[in-house]
Amino acid sequence: MRYPKIRELKEAIRAILKGPYTSEFPYQPHKPYERFRGAPHFHQEDCIGCTACFQVCPAGAIEFKDELRSGKAKRTLIVHWDKCICCGQCQANCPTSKGIVLSQDFEMSTTEEHAALFESIDKEIVLCGCCRDIIAPRDQILWVARRLGALCFSNASLMLFYLNALNLASRDDSLKLHESELLRSDRIKVLCPRCRREAVLKS
Repeated sequence: MRYPKIRELKEAIRAILKGPYTSEFPYQPHKPYERFRGAPHFHQEDCIGCTACFQVCPAGAIEFKDELRSGKAKRTLIVHWDKCICCGQCQANCPTSKGIVLSQDFEMSTTEEHAALFESIDKEIVLCGCCRDIIAPRDQILWVARRLGALCFSNASLMLFYLNALNLASRDDSLKLHESELLRSDRIKVLCPRCRREAVLKS
């Protein structure tokens, strides 16, 4: 007969007196450790819609869709929790470090289909003032302009966004597709790189 070791006896006695080591989940909520990596969540105010999280996600759990309706565009970012491996690359590579953050949520059981395990966020996209092509999300341009500070005045588009954030410039969303050649005045507009190059060369 094999007798238990002293260490095993001590652990058994400690468990009898203090209770089991394991948590009482699912009967009581389990509180993970502080640095536990759970399901990622978007933060509307801090996300700039740059899709950096989409580019670095190794599991392909993040996707984005650009839609253009009635002259206005929006970008929808989606994170699929059923595909996420909680590696933390999205949070580590987020320019703001707060746009998408891993939470402590780990209980993803559901009676619905796996496709229901997702979270989405919408961001307004800025269109070129001449060709109406997609430039970037509005929050991303404003974030870059604020980071550059006074240096943003070297670019007309960034300058307009910076002044608009300070309520020193009017926001004009009524721009229509250009039907004639670009004029010199068109250089002081929010333009895509192709139209800006054409405006500079032809004006």
